[in-house]
Amino acid sequence: MTTTSAAAVRRPNPLWALGLLRSELVTTVRRWRTLALLGVLAAVPVLVGVAVRIETRGGGQVGGGGGEGPAFIAQITNNGLFLVFTALAATLPFFLPMAVGVVAGDAIAGEAGAGTLRYLLVAPAGRTRLLFTKYATVLAFCLLATLVVAVSALAVGALLFPFGELTTISGTRIGLGEGLARALLIALVVAASLVGVAALGLFVSTLTNSGIAAMATTVGLLITVQIVDQIPQLHAVQPYLFSHYWLSFADLMRDPVYWDDLLRDLGLQALYAAVFGSAAWARFTAKDITA
Repeated sequence: MTTTSAAAVRRPNPLWALGLLRSELVTTVRRWRTLALLGVLAAVPVLVGVAVRIETRGGGQVGGGGGEGPAFIAQITNNGLFLVFTALAATLPFFLPMAVGVVAGDAIAGEAGAGTLRYLLVAPAGRTRLLFTKYATVLAFCLLATLVVAVSALAVGALLFPFGELTTISGTRIGLGEGLARALLIALVVAASLVGVAALGLFVSTLTNSGIAAMATTVGLLITVQIVDQIPQLHAVQPYLFSHYWLSFADLMRDPVYWDDLLRDLGLQALYAAVFGSAAWARFTAKDITA
């Protein structure tokens, strides 16, 4: 009887695991740092939309007609829905991955630095389940951060610019409903494009007990990869960088859609998630927990 009771206590309850995930999600979203990051992301579409509105108020063209600025910016005045695509293109190279890197880098190291990691492991979670929960939380933040940008851009675009049918990159016309569906699909693809950064940040987080060090290292690696991706002499390695195909989501605005680079992007993110997720698991399961 005693042995059976002890086994029942040690056996994790699946509902308890869902409760742990919910607790992690609530804790992450309620942090002032997370709210500040989401606030910055929401402000980017507002700044872009207001800037375009002011510049074109007298009938002028965006960038003076030279095509400067993020992708789709010249089409915003014709249809506010293009502000969604422009905002995602503007935030994806740095702001979105930086926010994800901060949350991922703090996932394990932050708990260790605060002295709460050991107490989490005392509960019937186990290291593998805890690591999976942390990664699921970071992935949820990837989606949340992307949707914050998209929804903010959609609201600003609807307030400042006309809405209606839009012209694709291929020159064909599609209805507003299909345009909204493509905007949602683009947001999902952008969120999926951050899976590699999330796995990398989680791995870095298992290497140290300092949340600040893990966040700084993850963001530093992100900046380094972005620099390498812009050096022509390093073109041989660029297709293997997690950021190389990030802007391929623009191909969803073609008719028909070009899937080649999109599939390369998603495949590359899955590869990074597998490699760095496995590395994070190997490191975390063998790590001495002292805090």
